[in-house]
Amino acid sequence: MAEGDSSQEKTEEATPRKLEKAREEGQIPRSRDLTTSAILLAGTIGLYIFGQFIATRLANILRYNFSFEREVVFDTNMMVLHLASSFYDGLTALGPLFLILLVASIAGPIALGGWLMSAKAMAPKMSRMNPAAGLKRMFGFKALVELGKALGKVLVVLVLAIVLLMSLQDEMLALASLDVRTGIVRSLEISAWAAIALSASTLIIAAIDVPFQIFEHAKKLKMSMQDIKDEHKDTEGKPEVKGRIRQLQREMATNRQMASVPEADVVITNPTHYAVALKYDPDSMNTPVLLAKGGDHIAMKIREIAEAHDVEIIESPMLARAIFHTTEVDDEIPGGLYVAVAQVLAYVFQLRNYRKGQGERPDHPSNVTVPYDMRFD
Repeated sequence: MAEGDSSQEKTEEATPRKLEKAREEGQIPRSRDLTTSAILLAGTIGLYIFGQFIATRLANILRYNFSFEREVVFDTNMMVLHLASSFYDGLTALGPLFLILLVASIAGPIALGGWLMSAKAMAPKMSRMNPAAGLKRMFGFKALVELGKALGKVLVVLVLAIVLLMSLQDEMLALASLDVRTGIVRSLEISAWAAIALSASTLIIAAIDVPFQIFEHAKKLKMSMQDIKDEHKDTEGKPEVKGRIRQLQREMATNRQMASVPEADVVITNPTHYAVALKYDPDSMNTPVLLAKGGDHIAMKIREIAEAHDVEIIESPMLARAIFHTTEVDDEIPGGLYVAVAQVLAYVFQLRNYRKGQGERPDHPSNVTVPYDMRFD
């Protein structure tokens, strides 16, 4: 197409199929800043909550490993037991904090884009090992955007750190007047709250980055009108292919109908434009069933097959049109046509008996009555 063709401009939002395909390939919006903020904030809060517990358990581990009897030094088995016991105590001391960090590291990515495990995203790609592509990523527009974001993060954290230090200046100077034990405890409290505040400040960065990542993801998946048309063709099928499929389906349906005609009890004709084949078995059917129907060429084919298999053919134009327009193949005859069809079938069954030498020859049903609401021209 021409270069200026507007259909090539990616101005349309991604279709549900395009979004689903992108998700299968692992392309979903992700914010590293959101994950970092979640981990930092969860970690600092976890340290504040479990800090005393962790410090106590770690102090016990140090005390346990620095105060032992002389015999332990010369007993390798006891050294192994000391190490195992210290490892277990350290794991239980840090376990709650590790669990909080694990939950935060999973919850952060899930919060934007949801849970996704994509084999395609984890598969190695040779394009990522291309030095030229790597240099383009390093010095391209996206790299400049990432550099600006990094500088913005530093600036935000620096400004908030200065504000925090100024607000805590009096409390930090007051530490000099406290005794050592109280001063240490108080300084730890100040440090913990300062760490939580600085970690929370990264949420400001995440609040800016999340909408940006969603916008970038949507922009990356935008489609042109031609893309949408091509997708529609791939999903729904090309018109010529669909037409060929419909033609084959019609041919198969016609062949099935033609195969059922020899089983019919009677074929009712227009006589030239329509033909319908009916079957009625009083022992297994409540009402007559339409086995086949057709117009023009198919009607002619139904009559030919009926003649070849000695199926009775009755000319009743009004009834043939009524059945053709009101009944589908393999369906029962509608209630409004019961009387008219019964007249025809009664004639056919009596005619069979007559040919077997039973009874008199029946009169042809020339005055079949069809309800006015079922009459078609």
